[in-house]
Amino acid sequence: MTTVRRLQHWLQSLTGQIIIIMTFGVATMQLIGSSIWLHQVEADTRENVREVSKHMAFRIAATVSYFTSLPQNYRHIVIDQLQDMGGTRFFVTLNREEIRINPIPDSPLKDIVKQEVQGTLMNQLGISNAKIAFSSPDDLHVINNHTRLVDLPERWGHHSLLVKPLTPPIIVIQIPINDSNWLYLASLMPDPYFLEETSPLSRDRIFSLVISVTTVLLLTLLILRRTTRPLAILARAAERFGQGDFKPLREEGALEVRHTAHAFNDMQARIQRYLNDREKLFAAISHDLKTPITRLRLRAEMLDEEDVREAMIRDLEDLDLLVKGAIQSVKETDIHENRVEIDLMRFFKDIQQSANRTAHSVTIQGTLEAPYIGKPLAIRRCLGNLIDNALYYGHSAEIILEDNRDELCIRICDQGPGIPDTKMDDVFQPYTQLPSSNGGRSGSVGLGLSIARNIARAHGGEVTLKNREQGGLEVRLWLPRH
Repeated sequence: MTTVRRLQHWLQSLTGQIIIIMTFGVATMQLIGSSIWLHQVEADTRENVREVSKHMAFRIAATVSYFTSLPQNYRHIVIDQLQDMGGTRFFVTLNREEIRINPIPDSPLKDIVKQEVQGTLMNQLGISNAKIAFSSPDDLHVINNHTRLVDLPERWGHHSLLVKPLTPPIIVIQIPINDSNWLYLASLMPDPYFLEETSPLSRDRIFSLVISVTTVLLLTLLILRRTTRPLAILARAAERFGQGDFKPLREEGALEVRHTAHAFNDMQARIQRYLNDREKLFAAISHDLKTPITRLRLRAEMLDEEDVREAMIRDLEDLDLLVKGAIQSVKETDIHENRVEIDLMRFFKDIQQSANRTAHSVTIQGTLEAPYIGKPLAIRRCLGNLIDNALYYGHSAEIILEDNRDELCIRICDQGPGIPDTKMDDVFQPYTQLPSSNGGRSGSVGLGLSIARNIARAHGGEVTLKNREQGGLEVRLWLPRH
């Protein structure tokens, strides 16, 4: 069985379908739960950021108000003292130009901070032209557009803006004080992770999802194995019984499974008793009818009137043929044999040699991958009936073998008149014969196809018929290899 077919078989099984449903169910539950949790966390985070931003905005406004209130000559002195002493929450400078900030990507939390700072500066100081941006500390420019923070002496700002080994974003506020000076303030946010984006599919959540799904699947497999194993045993037992192997099931497992096994065993026993009774009945009929038929034939031979004698003999021959056909139909479709390896190629070649000695022709195409395991007498009788029909109605038989690991298909093609489409099902009925240009078939009562199909079905296979486009009939015998 190929990988694709194995996968299709598994997907169609009860175990596969439940595993798929459980996988999607657990994954969906985890994603929905993570999404709800993440939505709540984001709402709480936005509220916390808004509160922190308000307090920071008031401190920024106070710092801006203080520096703008200082005389211009004192501003640089105060800035130098703050840089020497440290301890301030802000890095403050007076620059002669606006510093270009390489901004980090936008986010909803970043917008909240900017809105709070802009609103506070406007409401407290009436400042509406403040430039607010966020920058990475490794790429933050200060004093001028050529100097970065990391290039400055540590006492100048490292203590207030760098929190190693973390690299939190820095908020930068630049306010033009006059035509030649810009007040530059930079500060860390209180929460160094506040701008980090969260996702329901983060690494930790994916790991948690995989662990949850794996745990559920393992538990589900253990339960399903215990639940479905008796069903698989029941299916195999039903298949074996259909092929003539009667063996009671062990009644174990869950209550429903035990009840099913008990009912199946009762059904097997009833059917087996019926088959045994049928065989005994036909054996008795055969024995009881042969003797009076023989006596009647002897008495008919003693009649003086030739016409009456010949008519009675013909009737007795027909009756004897019907009895033999009925017995044959019962015996040949219920052959008690063990399954063994059958050398079908040798059987076909024997048929070919026998046919080639006559006016008939048998050709063989294809090969067998391995011997077929089945009931040898039954399989040979099935194939013999099909090939005999092809030789009788079409004077030739083309045997085409198509074999693989899973199934054996034997197509027998002839060049006869074919069968009308309306009669395709009828010919499998016992005692059904179609008219032929050869006239009546001696010794035949129309049981060949019926017996062949019954034998094929007893092996789990099937016999089908199809008219060929170029003329003739194609008989397809399909047998599973298991």
